[in-house]
Amino acid sequence: MSNLTGWEQALERVGGRLWERWFPKEPVELVAALRRECDRHAVVCSESRVVVPNAYDVELAEHVQAELGGQCARVGQVLTDKLAQYGARRGYEWAGPLAVHVTTSPDVPNDRYRVTSKAMAHVSAVGFPSVSG
Repeated sequence: MSNLTGWEQALERVGGRLWERWFPKEPVELVAALRRECDRHAVVCSESRVVVPNAYDVELAEHVQAELGGQCARVGQVLTDKLAQYGARRGYEWAGPLAVHVTTSPDVPNDRYRVTSKAMAHVSAVGFPSVSG
């Protein structure tokens, strides 16, 4: 088991470095917003079953998207992975396949991003309505 833990830690460090390249200013804040959105919409079905939304939409301000340089799909996958890890630690059950879709919006409340979620039976990044980006 210790070898597996070592590998997991190494992968997490590498993933963290990549993450910092994409979001050098606010990675923790955005991941925290996704976690809050997940927790806020958790439905307790029983002692051992908590269901959470599986489709998350992250709308980025246009200047943030410009910094990404067309990497929204890749960032969406990184966010999906981080949220999946969080859900696994909390024992959450997703309402369907988990996906985080990243788009741009000229109207986000904090001039950086907005996070929304919903439960969708069948979801993929292409299943979201296209706003822009």
